[in-house]
Amino acid sequence: MLESSSGNRPAIIEAPKKPAKNSYALICSLLASMTSVVLGYDLAVMTGASMFIQDDLKISDTELEILAGIISFYSVIGSLAAGRTSDWLGRRYTMVLAAAIFFVGSILMGFATNYAFLMCGRFVAGIGVGFALMIAPVYTAEVAPASARGFLASFPEIFINIGVLFGFISNFAFSDLPEHISWRVMFLVGAIPPILIFAGVLIVMPESPRWLVMQSRLDEAAAVLAKTSDSPEEAALRLEEIKSAAADEERGHGKGVWRELLLRPTPVVRRIVIAAVGIHFFQQASGMDTVGLYSPRIFEKAGITGRKKKLGASVAMGFIKTLFILVATFFLDRVGRRPLLLTSAGGIILSFLALASALLVIDRRREVEKSKAALGVCIAAVLSLMASFSIGLGPITWVYSSEIFPLRLRAQGVSLGAGTNRVISGVLTMSFISLYKAISISGVFFLDAGIAVIGWFFFYFFLPETKGRSLEEMEKLFGKKEKQEGKDEA
Repeated sequence: MLESSSGNRPAIIEAPKKPAKNSYALICSLLASMTSVVLGYDLAVMTGASMFIQDDLKISDTELEILAGIISFYSVIGSLAAGRTSDWLGRRYTMVLAAAIFFVGSILMGFATNYAFLMCGRFVAGIGVGFALMIAPVYTAEVAPASARGFLASFPEIFINIGVLFGFISNFAFSDLPEHISWRVMFLVGAIPPILIFAGVLIVMPESPRWLVMQSRLDEAAAVLAKTSDSPEEAALRLEEIKSAAADEERGHGKGVWRELLLRPTPVVRRIVIAAVGIHFFQQASGMDTVGLYSPRIFEKAGITGRKKKLGASVAMGFIKTLFILVATFFLDRVGRRPLLLTSAGGIILSFLALASALLVIDRRREVEKSKAALGVCIAAVLSLMASFSIGLGPITWVYSSEIFPLRLRAQGVSLGAGTNRVISGVLTMSFISLYKAISISGVFFLDAGIAVIGWFFFYFFLPETKGRSLEEMEKLFGKKEKQEGKDEA
């Protein structure tokens, strides 16, 4: 069968038509990825809401930093818990749980009467965000056929950006309401997507075929694969590969996984873990979340005054992010991960340098009339940052980390990457205001550019191309890289 499948592979890849079964995989991936809306919405809505919260609740810049960034740390708890939960309850019910938790968090934040109450709501919402961050890419990677995995596995990042856009629009739409009402309405609107996700997952979505195999429910797994593969032959081959990968593993409980990931990893697993953690680290360490979250302050520093104008500029930023993430999805399986990733990182470096230089000019001249050119560069650089991030580093981080782990380690491995992502995001968002007061806002972005340069070299030397590879081939791919390095050292 392997020879037959291998021999037929060119015909499958070259066939222009996509059968109805792939439409089913598309629908499943869309529904799973919708859980990522909650992260994007929370990140963006906090951008505008923070201005009203600070004035309404009379909190300091330090308290605002903590309020904005703490959800990233809370989401780490959710991400780590989701790895075990998804092996226990299944991928599908973990998504339902994520939606329910974030719904409760949104209600609590919307009805918060003081800072402490609001922090409680942030805690609950953060747990829901962590669950959503981990489970969406795992499920999508496990349902998608290899020929379209990059396209479908990029959907979580698409929906993060759609959530960002909705959050910015919500900021703009409700900014004219009374100060004590506006930010509460912004948070309450965030309770709507979880309701839609909850219904869609329960009504339409099947369980992941890989989880079903882990539970010895082979007939159900075969039925799902028949609907989500490009051909009956591919469905049969995928089932055999999953069964082979799961054959010698403990089923459904994740026993010994953390030991194999962190305490006693094989050289191949160690390389996979470093790759997954590294790409998540550099995605956030380059400072993109802080640019989005504190964009009103950046625009104010550049010379844009008035809440409505600053929020309007943020909406434009959201449109750019969404547009370019859609572009990226159509190139992931055509161009490959590495070319897009390296191009994206290069664009981020240049954009940060331009933004930092423009802000440095504005700081030194102090006269807005003499800094209109610098203001234009500043706005263009922010939009370029959004475009560069969304064309590669944004979606590929989640695609790459969800597809490289072997089956027995996938849930916890992805949760480890997501946890790293949120910790770095939390550290940066909770320290941005303090840092730019210490070294200037232009100094922060020069620092971000330097980190992005290091990230570019990490991507170039450490991440092999995974385009077109089945999930079960990843250990062999990273094993070849390890062997090649051994030969080079010899």
